[in-house]
Amino acid sequence: MWKILKAKSYPLESIAPEHRHMNYWDMFATWVGANANNGTWFIGGVIAACGLWGGVKALIIGSAIAYVFLSLVGYIGYKTGVTTTGLSRAAFGIRGSVGPSIVNLVQFIGWTAVNTFIAATSVSYLCDSVFGWPVYGEPGGIWGMLFGIGVMSVLHLISVMAGQRSIQLIERVGMILVFAFVVWETIVVFRQTSFHEISNWVVPLKQRMSFGSALDALAAFNLAWVTAGADFTRFTNKKSVATSAPFFGALIGVLWFAFVGLFATISIAITSGVYDANNSDPSTIAAKLGLGALAMFVIILTSMTANAVNLQAAGSALNNMWPKISLKVSLWIVTIIATFVTMVPMVVGSFLETFTAFLDVLGMILGPWMAIMCVDFFILHHGKYAMKDLTNREGPFWYKLGVNWWAYVCWALGVGLYVIIRRIDWFDHTVGAAYPVMLIIGAVYFVVMKLSRQGQED
Repeated sequence: MWKILKAKSYPLESIAPEHRHMNYWDMFATWVGANANNGTWFIGGVIAACGLWGGVKALIIGSAIAYVFLSLVGYIGYKTGVTTTGLSRAAFGIRGSVGPSIVNLVQFIGWTAVNTFIAATSVSYLCDSVFGWPVYGEPGGIWGMLFGIGVMSVLHLISVMAGQRSIQLIERVGMILVFAFVVWETIVVFRQTSFHEISNWVVPLKQRMSFGSALDALAAFNLAWVTAGADFTRFTNKKSVATSAPFFGALIGVLWFAFVGLFATISIAITSGVYDANNSDPSTIAAKLGLGALAMFVIILTSMTANAVNLQAAGSALNNMWPKISLKVSLWIVTIIATFVTMVPMVVGSFLETFTAFLDVLGMILGPWMAIMCVDFFILHHGKYAMKDLTNREGPFWYKLGVNWWAYVCWALGVGLYVIIRRIDWFDHTVGAAYPVMLIIGAVYFVVMKLSRQGQED
């Protein structure tokens, strides 16, 4: 990192229009596949603590708002051919973009670990049925889990080494198999529990989640994808592919899979008589529903489809921090790091606690960042960035010593506001903290930058 702070030149890769090969189906499949995964299943089970209808309402509202921002960031990627972290140079400064890059690097390694952990749990179940090894959670089950983490990490390394085309192939094949599996699981759920029973299920009082808390959890979950939007839309040369395909693909993916997690978790709560958010884990759901080994294989595949996107975003962030490291090498590095991060819940002792803490941190960090970037491009710069300005230390994005400190002040203010607003009952029970904070910080950043420019002109 010290090298980028001392560097005299700041190269940045931009994809030329003639080299952009992603069509509408490619982009749509990428974003459906990004959400057709284990983490989405799990978040659906977590918001089951709102009850069916509370969870459904929070899911639709929270996801749709987030993916409007995905379309906006997707448009910026299409216009410039630059990754999201590369674009953050405009708002945060050429050197200042290291901050957003670190956030993306950490969070997408985290998401890779989340999906890998759930997939490794499926491997653990498979090892139990084939070799008789104890399932994770039982005495001695840790060895099957470690084996599963190793298997998934090797599969991820193979996929990233094969390049962008292999990612598209994984997404296409994965969508077909995952669709069949979700239909199958839905049929099994409604054979065991009627829709009437699920819709009338009452959450135990001590485990109930407020509507605002559900919105914040979903905002954190969905905004994570927004920070990777341009990393993929820069590979298309059509505006509609960069804007509507990510919006509808990601929205369909999250609604589809989170609904399955929501219904399945409530169904298990009804049949067992106990609501436990830990049962939101897809491997646990598949085991409790008796879906067998094929279900575990599909869960493993969903990890690969989601992590193809996660690793691409993490690798792009690392590449922006150290441009001399190629994107392919960056992908290898983040994949190896993610292997070790996957073991964190095994040390903490609870995957659910680790996951919810992860969402809390993302919720307070990602919203302000995205609000600042969108205001900077669409309002302050009228929808145009010059590529030369993103790499030139003599240009407008150098600010002071390469950092726009006002952007960082606004970002920090957003984090503080999030912590304060979350503690106010009205917000907790209605609109949550994430989206109000984005609105406030976007307005504050606009005013601060306008006043700053007027001060420089005077």
